Amino acid sequence: MRYDKLAGLGGVSEHETESARRWAKRFEWPMLVIVFWILLQWLLESADLMPAAVSRIADWLVWLAFVTEAVVLTSLVREKRSYLLNNWINLMIIVIGFPPLWGNTPLAGVLRGIRAILIIGLLFRLSRTWRQVLVQHHLGNSLIIMFTVVAVSGIVIAYIDPGVKSPWEGIWWALATVTTVGYGDVVPVSEQGRAVGVVLLLLSVVLLSLVTANISAFLVSRGAIKGESEVHERLKQMEKRLERIERLMKDIQCRQGGDEK
Repeated sequence: MRYDKLAGLGGVSEHETESARRWAKRFEWPMLVIVFWILLQWLLESADLMPAAVSRIADWLVWLAFVTEAVVLTSLVREKRSYLLNNWINLMIIVIGFPPLWGNTPLAGVLRGIRAILIIGLLFRLSRTWRQVLVQHHLGNSLIIMFTVVAVSGIVIAYIDPGVKSPWEGIWWALATVTTVGYGDVVPVSEQGRAVGVVLLLLSVVLLSLVTANISAFLVSRGAIKGESEVHERLKQMEKRLERIERLMKDIQCRQGGDEK
């Protein structure tokens, strides 16, 4: 079962027309920039750092970008109904995200949160290489485990250590610890918190080693595949040369036979 399709993030199928797949790739980077802008706009508006007029213009531009992508890709795909069903979240954003319907109401923030969900689908569709990296050698499982450990450790230490004020601060500390950055802006001060830190440090050594090993194995395998393709290409060239040599030898033999007669 394709969960990305159920989530409305199916994109253009690999079995669609070449022009549809080509335009889908062209839209990937601009739409990714737009989704990141949605997150940034949300933060700026929450901090009252963006004027209302600028926010309205940005909402219109974002809405038009979604409309443009939907119209272009729908016109290019063969199975239009299947494409629209597999990307239903885009349609929902276009319909309910029409800027005049929202204005400056509190629901506008909810809409921006829904639009931000698209970052998952865009990152998922952005590059086949990324997906291969996550699937091959169980790298995806390693990353999931690492982020789970970071989240759990951050939440736990926020409740047992007075030096960590909130779960978000705890997650920030756990992430800095796991990546061995160690900014030092958040530090556990209790014995229980330091014990959690020791456990997290030991786990981070194992987790980072797994992630690094998986990435290295993937890159080595890609290099091997590339080397094999180069060998095959050279073998094909050698076969062509041998065929030409055989034809030349046959021509020479035919000429020699004619001369003898």
